[in-house]
Amino acid sequence: MLRFLARRIRYSLLVLWGVVTLVFFLFNVLPADPARLVVGQRSDNSTLENVKRDLNLDKPLFTRYLLYINDLLPLSINTSSREAQKRYSYVQLFPLGANKCLALKWPYMGRSYNTRREVNTVLAEALPGTAVLALAAMTIATIFGILLGVLAALKKGTWLDTSSIAASVAGISMPSFFAGLLIAYVFGYLLHSVTGLNMTGSLWEYDPFTGRHLAIRNLILPALALGIRPLAIITQLTRSALLDVLSQDYIRTAYAKGLPAAKVIFRHALPNALNPVITAVSGWLAELLAGSFFVEYIFGWKGIGKLTVDSLDKFDFPIVMGAVLLTATIFIIVNLLTDMLYSWIDPRVRLR
Repeated sequence: MLRFLARRIRYSLLVLWGVVTLVFFLFNVLPADPARLVVGQRSDNSTLENVKRDLNLDKPLFTRYLLYINDLLPLSINTSSREAQKRYSYVQLFPLGANKCLALKWPYMGRSYNTRREVNTVLAEALPGTAVLALAAMTIATIFGILLGVLAALKKGTWLDTSSIAASVAGISMPSFFAGLLIAYVFGYLLHSVTGLNMTGSLWEYDPFTGRHLAIRNLILPALALGIRPLAIITQLTRSALLDVLSQDYIRTAYAKGLPAAKVIFRHALPNALNPVITAVSGWLAELLAGSFFVEYIFGWKGIGKLTVDSLDKFDFPIVMGAVLLTATIFIIVNLLTDMLYSWIDPRVRLR
């Protein structure tokens, strides 16, 4: 088990290093001048040079790359000055010279070009909104997808089976941005007087009289729009996997022993059919946690996706780079947890 985890962590770090390298060079070969984006178009040359020095833009590209890697590493070499300690919020482990030290710190992703706020802080504020939306969408997709898949498998060849297959094909074929626009228009605009749901809104609302309050109703429409495609995929995967398991000899033996049908289905058949479903759930959860760009933008939901789209529109590259790195990290962590979950759901799977 420990050897498996060590190998997966090593591969994951290599993948993350590749993502960091690709993102850095991709955003540093663009024609836009980061210093000009920070100070504006009417700044004087001395201010522009000071900003370039602060952003390390006066150094060669490869040197900037090494400095960026050093900023991201939790264990890195930093200067011992008070300014550096305030900037990186590190804990000094031991000195390496006159003004250098080995430090333990949070990964530092720089500051926003527009607001000059730290990227870590901006992403930390946006991540809870995306996490709540993704978990709500995947909860809807997983519960209803498994139930519909089980129902379709048990009623194979009936109108229930045909209807579930047709609905799942339609759900898979429907892009998220189209589903979001359709759901927002129908339930948030046309039927607003009936549903009471808004076309746009976030998890928290502000009222000048009552202040900040939780707005769960704003979660319903974006979670529904986001959960349609994974729900359709989970339905089909559950149906096909359960049909395969129900044809096995041990299922016929369980029925022959007189076990109740519900016990045979949910105790013996369904757990053995969940491996492909777990793969789909973990993949979709990682993708939704990484940021549901179109859905968040359509519904005005404050999360990683909307933040990334807004930052791209403003050429705020540090925010976009930080969002991409956060996305890659989420994918890696979710995939690692999925491999461990396999062995817990299905004892036939061993981590070696």
